[in-house]
Amino acid sequence: MRVASLLMAAGLLGACQYLPPLPDRPREVFDAPLIRRGNNITAEQLAQITPGVTRRDDVRALLGSPSHAGTFNDDNWYYISSSTRQRPGRALQVSDQRVVVVRFTQAGAVQEVRELGESDHRSVAFVSRETPVPGNERTLLQALFGNIGRFNPGPGAATQAPGVTQGSGSNRQ
Repeated sequence: MRVASLLMAAGLLGACQYLPPLPDRPREVFDAPLIRRGNNITAEQLAQITPGVTRRDDVRALLGSPSHAGTFNDDNWYYISSSTRQRPGRALQVSDQRVVVVRFTQAGAVQEVRELGESDHRSVAFVSRETPVPGNERTLLQALFGNIGRFNPGPGAATQAPGVTQGSGSNRQ
């Protein structure tokens, strides 16, 4: 018995030398891949837009369809892009977000092109109230044991065929 346990311990210790060493790579290699979302506008594309000269159709051909257009009028186009990383067990991490705004005149020419930064973001306060629902509040025990016996069809229901009443049927012997 002692010999078997000594051989098993020696085998386990001997297996440790065959483990590969940890790689000498940066921490980012082990993180989730970077996912690019939205319409990523480059500086070269923005340099091709000339205010007063470039028209709506030219902007659409150069940058593509906007991510969002103005709510009440179509004079502002927004191109939104971000780089995100999804890590297991954590919230979505946004590492880079860009918003490019193209403003047009009533005639359809580009009036202004600008990029919104962190200082242009506005905080939104969400309301945490809940809409009341008629009914009663159930306790944990009521939720767990409240349906016991509720769906019992009653005695004799399993022996009868559907649509057949008692006493109807043939009496064969």
